[in-house]
Amino acid sequence: MAGSLAFDSHAADKLDSPGEFTPPADSEATSIPIKDIPAGERKTVRIASMDVALRWCPPGTFTMGSPASENGCDETQHRVTLTKGFWMGETEVTQGLWQKVMGGNPSRFQSGDDYPVENVSWDDCQEFIEALNSRHPQPGFKWALPTEAQWEYACRAGSTTAYFWGDALNGDKANCNGNHPYGTTAKGPYRRSTAPVKSYAPNAWGLYDMHGNVWEWCADWDYTYPTGSVTDPTGPSSGTSRIFRGGSWQYYASYCRSAARFISDPDMRDDRLGFRVALVPVQ
Repeated sequence: MAGSLAFDSHAADKLDSPGEFTPPADSEATSIPIKDIPAGERKTVRIASMDVALRWCPPGTFTMGSPASENGCDETQHRVTLTKGFWMGETEVTQGLWQKVMGGNPSRFQSGDDYPVENVSWDDCQEFIEALNSRHPQPGFKWALPTEAQWEYACRAGSTTAYFWGDALNGDKANCNGNHPYGTTAKGPYRRSTAPVKSYAPNAWGLYDMHGNVWEWCADWDYTYPTGSVTDPTGPSSGTSRIFRGGSWQYYASYCRSAARFISDPDMRDDRLGFRVALVPVQ
């Protein structure tokens, strides 16, 4: 139905926490060859008087989707190879940044500039990205929504469990509906609204709020996962629904798993829907 949120049961995968995160030194990474940039390296780009931080996600291969043991979820597991590294926004796009770039604030929860912008459609995100590419071009790269494969790869950051820290969530480690936990019977917090970005610990590559807070639009049209190995998947060239990932402040913890997928029409706006930007290599 037009304008509705929908769960896509095509696929998902597990995350695992590789240990405590120690942020690399801040760097523009201009003096480091691309092939040598370490995972999680931090880069800042000045946009409309704001410093926007990104984290490096190196080329690599990972298992996308969820195993049958992940609470009966049916996101088909398959091997994905990403041949090119990319920069992923350290946080979701904030209301402060949106206002600097676009003017105005479409969000329902207007509690401060450091809250994620929400109530934005996929089409709205494209206008924002077009503005970045026009006003703030980056040599050799372009601003974009991450592909679904790039998003899950960055979310996992080398982990294989349902979340980057392990297999349980009840609202303690990410902003979700803690009344409906996953992997535990203990109920946890339910904020009933978005939280400022960086309210919870980042993953091993320094990325915040990959689980919960707001759903994040991805570049792809909806599609069924393959059963074999793929390289640099981008989804079909056309469709009716776009994919978003990560769960939100209102959704059950199971929907915040690394592998969970949802879909909606690209013109859908909702107070659970936001996004983060990526800098991807120009083809």
